[in-house]
Amino acid sequence: MKRLRTFLGYAVLILMAISMIYPFVAMVNLSFADENAIFSQTSKFFYGKLTFENYKNVFVEIPLARYFLNSLIVASITTFGQVIFAAMAGYAFARLNFRFKNALFLIILITMLIPPQVNIIPLFFLMRELHLINSYPALILPGLFGGLGIFMMRQYFLGLPKDLEEAAKIDGCNIFQSFFKLALPLAMPTVATLALFTFVTTWNSFMWPLIVTNTENMRTLPVGLAVFRGSFREITLWGQLLACSVICTIPVIGVFLAGKKYFINDIMQGGVKE
Repeated sequence: MKRLRTFLGYAVLILMAISMIYPFVAMVNLSFADENAIFSQTSKFFYGKLTFENYKNVFVEIPLARYFLNSLIVASITTFGQVIFAAMAGYAFARLNFRFKNALFLIILITMLIPPQVNIIPLFFLMRELHLINSYPALILPGLFGGLGIFMMRQYFLGLPKDLEEAAKIDGCNIFQSFFKLALPLAMPTVATLALFTFVTTWNSFMWPLIVTNTENMRTLPVGLAVFRGSFREITLWGQLLACSVICTIPVIGVFLAGKKYFINDIMQGGVKE
């Protein structure tokens, strides 16, 4: 009976993995397929005749490299800033004592309940008054601060033993040294989780870049692909769209693989009991 349950458990997990992996595999496969063969050979799982024409054509028809660079710059700087500011604020709320600390943290939690769409118009007017429309600062600044990141980091630092920081103080470390040399390295699993979440959210952001940019040179990938999709008139070039989609997923996969070891270490540490 135990073997049967184990077998059924693995079977369910394998089926779930296949259901999640198959769309990605199909996307990659179809991106290399000839445009005319995509719908004429629908019964095939893999296309034997592969071509790079879709990738060549998409770089010729739209400035995909520029869109990719813009998204990479915005997502990377936003992720780095979000992690640093959230970690510092979370550490302050967890370890420092100052007036109105609980009230300020409550306000931060309340901001998490406000839909992002509500802030778009005020943010747009603010960026316009600062003369930042159609610039990198307009794309980056609103994403540098977030209540979720502060909440995550605060909760982790609250669970960090104070004995470690007291030992660091005895060795002569000040508050900043204790944070950057002790607390932050120990929080790497949480930092990696926050970084991955922020990067993916910023990379896939569509509404804000669409509103705050008005030239082709400042478009990010989601906006550029939407414009490219809207340029089709009589026929949709699915091969080129799928090629763009494959290119869009590469950085997200790279970020996940880079942070994978921290996720695994966090799971292993969570299974250890004193």
